[in-house]
Amino acid sequence: MNIGIIGYGSMGSMLVEKLSKKKDNRLYVYNRTIEKLKSLPPEINVCSSNSDLASKVDVVIMCVRPFDIKLVLSEISESVRDDTLIVSLNGSVSFASMEKIINHKMAKVIPSLTAEIGKSQTLVCFNEKAGEDDKTNLKSLFKCMGDVILLPENEMGMGSELVSCMPGFIASIFDVLCSAAREHTSIPEEQIVSMVLNTLCSTGELMLTKKMSFNDVVTRVATKGGITEEGTKVVYEKFPAIARELFEKTLEKRRQTALKAEEIFG
Repeated sequence: MNIGIIGYGSMGSMLVEKLSKKKDNRLYVYNRTIEKLKSLPPEINVCSSNSDLASKVDVVIMCVRPFDIKLVLSEISESVRDDTLIVSLNGSVSFASMEKIINHKMAKVIPSLTAEIGKSQTLVCFNEKAGEDDKTNLKSLFKCMGDVILLPENEMGMGSELVSCMPGFIASIFDVLCSAAREHTSIPEEQIVSMVLNTLCSTGELMLTKKMSFNDVVTRVATKGGITEEGTKVVYEKFPAIARELFEKTLEKRRQTALKAEEIFG
């Protein structure tokens, strides 16, 4: 499959690394700052423009900011082939807006940072013009980064909170927990972090392997009248308000970003 990647920032470069490992893939890349592409291996094809790239590939993946999508679509509209699937790695711009620029089959893909270790929960949605072959091929393409989850477009926002934003949420929560723990112990900071991270990973693996719920784990560990129960009481009493505020603020920010992006399309 011929795959075109527009934009060579953190996400574009990660996609080049992951997708180039499959021998059947032929990669074409374009970036406004061409100097960034000079270190690419010779088997990666560097294109002279967005339109040049679009004319050569089966899938165009736009790894650009929402405010740049309109320009990219305008530049490729005359050169992209009818059977080429256009993919946006940004969930803020709707299919309806993108279709104002080019009436074409499209998809949106939201990977997670954990794609770097092949553990991404990658979200995918398609517009009505995309066919079953497009869906099968794209899901197969992104399998190299982990699991692929198909969602309707209107659920991509909350889905992004749960998989794309969640590593940041999790890291910040456990950063706070580790900081609080340091106030009560002489255990070195690096060891505290290692203990917590390994316990976090093994708890998740246990739950997935044994098909345990969160409540199952709490019940197993927090015995009635025990020490752990005192801690879980604090979490269930205090943390729900923080969790609600977290999602309220992030979803509102997402809504505002989408509105600003939509304004560009008129």
